[in-house]
Amino acid sequence: MIRWAYAFIDRPRDRFPQACAFWAAVTGTRLSELRGPDGEFVTLLPRGSADAFVKAQAVGGPGGAHVDLAVDDLAAATVRARALGAAPVLAEDGLEVLRSPGGLLFCLVPWEGEASRPAPVEGPGGATARLDQVCVDVAPEAFDAEVAFWSALTGWESVETRLPEFRRVLSPPGLPLRILMQRLDTPGQPIGAHLDLACSDVEAARTWHESHGAEFVSRGAAWLVMRDPAGGLYCLTTRDPETGRAG
Repeated sequence: MIRWAYAFIDRPRDRFPQACAFWAAVTGTRLSELRGPDGEFVTLLPRGSADAFVKAQAVGGPGGAHVDLAVDDLAAATVRARALGAAPVLAEDGLEVLRSPGGLLFCLVPWEGEASRPAPVEGPGGATARLDQVCVDVAPEAFDAEVAFWSALTGWESVETRLPEFRRVLSPPGLPLRILMQRLDTPGQPIGAHLDLACSDVEAARTWHESHGAEFVSRGAAWLVMRDPAGGLYCLTTRDPETGRAG
C-alpha cells in the first residue's frame, strides 16, 4: 500500500544550487544538508510539523521530475511493479529504482511514518500556491498503456478531465501529490514529467516566481508554462490549492 509520495526535482548538476534556492523560496521550505556521494540529494523541509514531500537531485542530463512512492512492504511492491511491466534499474538497501513501461524512472522506498501534508504557501499579496502534482508527458501511442500502469501500480482510479488529452490518477485524501497523465501531440516523443502548482491567482504566482528568477514560457487553457532558473519547465495552474480541483 502506498502511504506517501515524494516529488523529485531533477536538475542539471551545474545549475543545481540555483534550482534548490528557487524551489525552496517558492515552496516556503528550507534545504536540508546535501546527501549522497557527490552531494547530489537534498530535501525541501516544510516549516512547522508537516512532513516533507519534495526532494531535489543533481543529474547529468537536462533533468525533469520523477516520483518516489513510499510503501508498507518494499519487496512486495517491487514484485508487483515488475509484474505490471516495470523494468528494474537499480536496487539498494531501502530503494528500488524502476522504469515504467513507457520508460519513466520512478522509485519505491519504505514508508517512514510520513502523514502530515504541508499547507499551501502564501506569497506576496496573499495569493497561495501548492506544489501538488506530477504531470507525466506521454507520446500518444504509449498513453493508454502508461495510464493503465500507473493506475494499477498505485491502486488509484484514473478519471477523465475536462480536456481529452489528460487523465488524472486520483490519489487518496491526505497524500501530498497527484499524478496527471498528459497525451502529447507528436508520436515518438520520449516520456518525461514536470511539476504543477495549484495557484489561487496564477498571475500573482507568475510575478512571485519571476521575482525569484523564473521565466514565463507560454499560456495554456488553465495554466502558465514557466521555466525555473535551472532551465526546468513547470506549470502554474488555476486549480484550488486547498482541494486541487479545477478553478
